[in-house]
Order: sequence, then C-alpha cells, then structure tokens
Amino acid sequence: MTANASDSTTESGIDNDENGSDDDDEIPVWLVERTYSDDELNLIILVYATEDGRRYHRRERALTSFSGPARETSAGLVVSPADVGTVDDPDTRERYAEEASRMAERHDPNDSV
Repeated sequence: MTANASDSTTESGIDNDENGSDDDDEIPVWLVERTYSDDELNLIILVYATEDGRRYHRRERALTSFSGPARETSAGLVVSPADVGTVDDPDTRERYAEEASRMAERHDPNDSV
C-alpha cells in the first residue's frame, strides 16, 4: 500500500500534498475506513478512497492527536497521485466504492466526520 501521513491543509480546508501539485493532478478521495491499531502505538488508521474504489490513500494518526479542531477528520481530501495506492482485491474495491460514493453524496469534503 502506498501511504502518506502528510496533513498539510490549504486555506480552503481541503488537504493537499506537500508538493503543491497542479489541480489537474489532484485526486479527490473520501473517508471509507477508520480503524484502531491493536498494538501499543495507539494509532488510528484512516483510509480514503476514490469513488470508483480503485485507488486509496492511508493516514495514520496517534490517538492523542485527535483533540482540538485542528485535528478533525475530514470527509474528503484532495491528494497527489503519488500519494495513492491501487486496490487490488475486488471485494475491497467494491466496498470502498460504495462507501466513498455514500460519503460524497452526504458530505462536503470539508465536513468533519
């Protein structure tokens, strides 16, 4: 899996990669999965995916970093193609597509979820 833990945010509130790629290169992704690691690191793993479920973006955050408005979890992000991986499993791809589409219909990208 390709992942990027970058949390840079533009003034509009939409997260972008640190490299400042052109708008044409950016990929919108939606939150599809939030899991807690079961190790001693107390990490929360956020997985965002494209609406077709074919690509994903993963972020890991320390559980303690979720306090305060600056650390809210956005419904959607805009990320660089370099920061997405391919979803190979057909069942996972279908699940991600369904959840990403549902999130896109119900939320603005900047909504806190």
